[in-house]
Amino acid sequence: MVARYGRRTTSRSEVYLNYAVYGEADGPIGMDYFVWIVRNADATIVIDTGFSRRGGDARGRETIIDPSAIFDEIGADRRTATVVVTHAHYDHIGNLHLFPEARVILARRELEFWTGPLRRKPLFHHSVEESELDHLAMVAAQPRAQLFENHIEVAPGVDVIEFGGHTPGTCGVRVRTREGTVLLACDVVHYYEELERDMPFSSVVDIGRMYSAFDEIRAMQSSGEIDLVIPGHDPATLSRLRPGLAPTENIVVLGGAR
Repeated sequence: MVARYGRRTTSRSEVYLNYAVYGEADGPIGMDYFVWIVRNADATIVIDTGFSRRGGDARGRETIIDPSAIFDEIGADRRTATVVVTHAHYDHIGNLHLFPEARVILARRELEFWTGPLRRKPLFHHSVEESELDHLAMVAAQPRAQLFENHIEVAPGVDVIEFGGHTPGTCGVRVRTREGTVLLACDVVHYYEELERDMPFSSVVDIGRMYSAFDEIRAMQSSGEIDLVIPGHDPATLSRLRPGLAPTENIVVLGGAR
């Protein structure tokens, strides 16, 4: 399930790193905010928890529907669900507190970066909320947290892959569904155009690693390892998944995990 909960309008020069090098006119571009849910008969996996009201309002983001309402609507059991944290930016961990008993999956490199001194550097700190990072660190110290490096299978047919680039431990989630194998790229790829034109996003810790992540994903597509890539913020996502989808429709359900 791909669920849009927020949006904003910004500019291409703000979205793409060093946009002037492309020699193209600047212009407006939308940015949507999503959470993702993977379900089968045995498990519910919540992939990121969206921005909190505080985090969204502080940055002028529009909330279409509170993520908590999405989780309630699908009946996500906050005790037995698994939460995958793809990275620790404000729009991905803002509601982690809603799952006080859930198993939490997080890349070790991501945790180490955001509990270290670099998190307070302005180019990184503008994308996080201190209280949310503190909460993430508290969760990571509990037995319910599972830290990993490079790759982990969360459930049969669902694995988390560490790519890095955007942040040190940014992850995507590969899901085998009845409609094929999907890579929820989350913020490894923000927009389809990033991957299609090799245009890195403006918020990046390691630009070389970001380029390499694009190469890895394209290789996975070419080899048939994945059939579909879903980026983290592209307003075209829902209509690409369901052509002709009305703009007011905010949720697309793909074939269930298998």
